[in-house]
Amino acid sequence: MTSFTDDEIESGRKLFAGEWRFVAAAGSFPALPPMQDIEIAFAGRSNVGKSSLVNALTGRTSLARTSHTPGRTQELIFFAGHRATLVDMPGYGYAASAKSKVKAWTELIHAYLRGRQNLARVYLLVDARHGLKSTDEPVLDTLDIAAVSYQVVLTKTDQVKPAELSARIAEIQAALARRPAAYPEVLVTSSRTGTGIAELRAAVVRLLAERAESGR
Repeated sequence: MTSFTDDEIESGRKLFAGEWRFVAAAGSFPALPPMQDIEIAFAGRSNVGKSSLVNALTGRTSLARTSHTPGRTQELIFFAGHRATLVDMPGYGYAASAKSKVKAWTELIHAYLRGRQNLARVYLLVDARHGLKSTDEPVLDTLDIAAVSYQVVLTKTDQVKPAELSARIAEIQAALARRPAAYPEVLVTSSRTGTGIAELRAAVVRLLAERAESGR
C-alpha cells in the first residue's frame, strides 16, 4: 500500500479544507469550461459513490449532489479549488437508462478523457463489494489509449470483510498490471467512515507536486 508522510497528509488536509466552488456543468464536449488549473477527475459506474467521495474529500455535505438513484449525474461537474479543479463525471453502465441517453453519456466521457490536456489523473472508483466489471473495460481502454494516468479507488470498503477486501485488491492489481496507463497501487476508502480519505487527499497533493516539478 502507498505510504504518505505527515507533511503530505497535512498538506492534503489544508488543500481540501480550502474553498471549493461550483464552476460548470457540461453535458456536451463543446460545453466544457476552458482549461485552466490541473484537473483531477472521478469516474466510475453509476451509484459507485463519486459524489459522496467528493463531499468527503472537501469536508462538505452537499458540494456534489448525491442520489440513491443510479444515473442521476448526467453531466461533467467542475469544482474549482486553490490549486486544482475536481471533476465529478457521469456514472456509466446503468442499464435501466434509455439507450440514447447512455450513448450520449458514454460519448461525453470518452471525448473528455481523450481531449483534456490538463487532466492529470482519473481516479476510477470501484465498489469494493463487486470489483471491476465488464462495464469498466471500455473506460480503461480509453484511458490507456489516451495515455491518461488513472488509479483505482475502492469505495464502500466498510461493507466488505477484511479477507474479502484483501482478495479484491489483489485481483484488481493483477488486472491493472496489464494496462499501461494504470497506477499500480489501489487506494481504499469509505465515505461513510472516513477510511482512506486523508490518504486520497495526500495522493492528490503528491500528484500536484509531481506535475509542478515536471512542468519546470
